[in-house]
Amino acid sequence: MRRLWFFIVVAAFAAACAFTSACTAADADGWSTVKGQVKFPEAKAVPERKKLDVSQDKAHCLSKGDILDESLIVNPKNKGIKNVVVWLRPDNMDPKSKLPAAAIHPSDAQRKPATITIDQPCCMFVQRITLARVGDSIEAKNPAPVAHNFFWTSANNGEFNVTVAKESAWKMPQALVAEASPIQFKCTIHPWMAGYVRVFDHPYYAVTDEDGKFEIKNAPAGKFRIVYWHENGVRGGAKGRFGDEIEIKGPTMEMKPTDFDVSPKN
Repeated sequence: MRRLWFFIVVAAFAAACAFTSACTAADADGWSTVKGQVKFPEAKAVPERKKLDVSQDKAHCLSKGDILDESLIVNPKNKGIKNVVVWLRPDNMDPKSKLPAAAIHPSDAQRKPATITIDQPCCMFVQRITLARVGDSIEAKNPAPVAHNFFWTSANNGEFNVTVAKESAWKMPQALVAEASPIQFKCTIHPWMAGYVRVFDHPYYAVTDEDGKFEIKNAPAGKFRIVYWHENGVRGGAKGRFGDEIEIKGPTMEMKPTDFDVSPKN
């Protein structure tokens, strides 16, 4: 009897697919966890992280030791690159193209807008690379004993230049809207402090960890493109903004490591 019900459910789903677009990106079990790693080219030496020139509030800022540059972090053990943003997009070259509703996992409908916190515990932003969804809100937190500044300028999400007093926080007055480009934020009191926010209108994005690894859950099966962005540029140059072709197959898809030369462009 259970087998009979299984075939009935599968047949009903297939019939629905025949008359709707629900299966253009995913079939009956067509959702996958995409895992990968982004690595610095093997032929190139791991870049050295230099000490930052801390010129303000030294007693606090250097209380835990020297502050190292975070604009490029490569793991010397496996050459994994931290803070690379990875996301899926449609399999085309149209910059305005969006993932269709059928490509979004049903569980995403339960998601509620979140408050995304950017912390400043000791004269560096945490996280340097912050990912958010349309509808989320940004909060700049300052638990430090010194004042910080939150300077933000964007195309679609306003401009702010706010002093965040010591041991306080400031929340952006409106929710985030779509923005194709990365949004840089800074502290003008401590000029070495900077970071970026990327805003997405879908759930298929991730940022690499200390080993250069990432994971995108509930990704739709089918042909898409995968984009790799670092604050020093996009993998593949100008054409890279459309990403590399990828065919997603479930339930778990382990990609081969991806080389990405994120050296600063001189």
